[in-house]
Amino acid sequence: MDNQNLDSRQKELLVSRTDMNLPPIRSDVEMIPVTHENNELIYFHDPQGYMVNPFVLDRQIAALLPLLNGNYSIDEILTELKRYGSDVDKDQLLAFIRQLDEARLLLSPWFRFYKTETEKKFEQADVRPAVCTGNSYPAGEEELKDFLKNAFEKFSKTELQRGGNGEDTGSNENRIKALFAPHIDPRVGMMSYVPAFEPLKEISPRRIVMLATSHYAGMHYPLYDGKPFIATRKAFETPLGRVDADNEAMDILEKHSEATGCSFSDRAHRNEHSIELHLIFLQYLWSHSFEIVPLLVDSFEELYYKPDGDTGKKVDNMAALLAEQFDDDDTLFLISGDLSHIGKKFGDSEPASGLFDKVRQFDRHFLDHACNAEKEKLLRLVGEDYDPYRICGFPPLYTALSSLQGIKGEKTSYELWDERERDSAVTFGSVLYR
Repeated sequence: MDNQNLDSRQKELLVSRTDMNLPPIRSDVEMIPVTHENNELIYFHDPQGYMVNPFVLDRQIAALLPLLNGNYSIDEILTELKRYGSDVDKDQLLAFIRQLDEARLLLSPWFRFYKTETEKKFEQADVRPAVCTGNSYPAGEEELKDFLKNAFEKFSKTELQRGGNGEDTGSNENRIKALFAPHIDPRVGMMSYVPAFEPLKEISPRRIVMLATSHYAGMHYPLYDGKPFIATRKAFETPLGRVDADNEAMDILEKHSEATGCSFSDRAHRNEHSIELHLIFLQYLWSHSFEIVPLLVDSFEELYYKPDGDTGKKVDNMAALLAEQFDDDDTLFLISGDLSHIGKKFGDSEPASGLFDKVRQFDRHFLDHACNAEKEKLLRLVGEDYDPYRICGFPPLYTALSSLQGIKGEKTSYELWDERERDSAVTFGSVLYR
């Protein structure tokens, strides 16, 4: 992806014909109004990480963006601007459009080329690099350790949550078998992360089956159509070191991949945070070596109206496989998921604050069923109105509860992050299973 490729593709797109419709702005990029040093700006957040970062525009210039919808040419945009008294000329507008394209904001031939090359490069790599460093948590090893140390000192609830002397006796009755924990940004969720992960200090499993929400599988359609699970053989790297995948476990999963709907095309892992944010806590708490079985879990929407359909059969097959192969004394199931996503940011017509009471009641029922390992009641609750509050942790939790028999959970946290400035909120909590 050198500059020559960039230049040639942009010239092909933007110079040859100014009467041709321009490519639209990518629909998967989020535009966030911000104020910085009294300047009104638009910040562009690309969850897939393709864009130049950070990328901001003055809010007045950003008024042009609605015209970049795929239905206007350079000439037509100039005509529209002149109607409102603008004196922008063709060269200035073309330079602005090129700036957007260089930032990979437009759904252009250059962007498609860059995306394809980025995904190819990732799929050929042996290591999945961290993507949340310097943002959700510090990028340096010592800085991250201090960040986590301070959090555990502030939010520790050790004796309250472990009971007795706080030690895992190792008996089957008391052994920690699974943890359901959030993957919200640690900067706003530490009050939940710490009581969730702290009990893991006393155990030392050698294998971690990680069942985590897949937020971006749908952006690769149709790659994961009919594939509710997405595995990777890559090692995961964070500032605290590298964690390898359990290759023997991955061989087993791949052998049964058709029956379980498990894809090994792993591009959905590239920019996904739901596994990475759990790993840094394990690396901080444990000194022993361990390997992971990283599985992203996509939407189970079909289960809501057809539990015995294709998705349901594949989930049942995966659960049976996980139970048969990995439900042992040396394996921990780590389930990554948040709870409700509400408000205007997530498509609701009213601000999140107007839904708080209903959502807290819904979440209480959800966590009660989760603690009792009542997967069928969970499915009925979430599916009754087709997941009205967008519980992203449901698919991985349902998979785990379908796999593990005879477990009992204890709620260790529940919180609500009120993003009031965007009329939105996210709830999250944790359940420890023995």
